[in-house]
Amino acid sequence: METQHLHRGRLFDHVHLIVRDLPASRRFYGAVLEAVGVPIGGEGEGYFWADELFVSSRDSDAGLGELTGRHHLAFQAKDEAMVQAFHRAALAAGGTDNGAPGERPYHPGYYAAFAIDPDGNNIEAVYHGPARRSAASVEVTF
Repeated sequence: METQHLHRGRLFDHVHLIVRDLPASRRFYGAVLEAVGVPIGGEGEGYFWADELFVSSRDSDAGLGELTGRHHLAFQAKDEAMVQAFHRAALAAGGTDNGAPGERPYHPGYYAAFAIDPDGNNIEAVYHGPARRSAASVEVTF
């Protein structure tokens, strides 16, 4: 009997998206991944990959003729400027705005932007920074 060893660490080993238009997805993901500091790792006939993200066409060997459903993927950003760069890159590369850069109510300091990719996936860049305090929320004591 063969013994298998599992690596424990990150939650996901990889994510695979099967897309309608591989060149459009390559332009979109190439731009947004560059904005968050992740290079395209490789590509070939019918696919490309970057870190743990694998994207292939429907007619590729990996695609098996079926598109994946709609997903929400969130990329980590090192700061707010990276979130803003992600959003600009996503829109310039054919994405649709789904939420401009800004703090979200999910938890204090959650700064994110959202774009819809060419296949309708909700793609996000998020920075988990310190909570911001707007002028309206600052309490002044005299």
